[in-house]
Amino acid sequence: MVERPKSYVAFLALLACALCAAPLQQAPAQPVSSDYRLQPGDTIEVSVWKEEDLQRVLIVRPDGKVSMALVGELQAAGRTPDAIRVDVEKRLSTYIPEAVVTVTVQEVGGHRIYVIGQVRKPGSFVMNPRLNVLQALSLAEGTTPFAKLDEIVILRSTGGTQKSLPFKYNRVAGGRDLSENILLESGDVIIVP
Repeated sequence: MVERPKSYVAFLALLACALCAAPLQQAPAQPVSSDYRLQPGDTIEVSVWKEEDLQRVLIVRPDGKVSMALVGELQAAGRTPDAIRVDVEKRLSTYIPEAVVTVTVQEVGGHRIYVIGQVRKPGSFVMNPRLNVLQALSLAEGTTPFAKLDEIVILRSTGGTQKSLPFKYNRVAGGRDLSENILLESGDVIIVP
């Protein structure tokens, strides 16, 4: 029989030990929705029915474009795979009348957030599909003992301006203010002082 912890801190320590003993499993990648908008770093596959030579796996470049034979340059970032499919079909119609094109997302690599400061593993992390602040801190393997947990800040760029969003870890972890555990957006930077 497991002894019941006498304090909240003891409970968290017991929970941490239990989680450390559990085998690590990688969560399967979740399929992207039909309204998913591509970002630089994402990988797509473009295939044309009955035209094996035109099947390509393309990475969206930092400038947001992809290149394909007979199609040329296409703006991909900020657009859905279906919008790209329509463009490819239109551009191929000169060479292949009534071409049937399929565009699928192979890998979501462009939607990234960044965690810096007093965390065990600072760096950039792919959001697939969405992450909240606690999940991002978990990907960074938690905070160091020196972290100022109630001074964490999320920097977000919107329309050329940056704003700072406070995150008080102890309030969120204690269940008192879950509204601060916001869904992150691509490009957000979490700073743990």
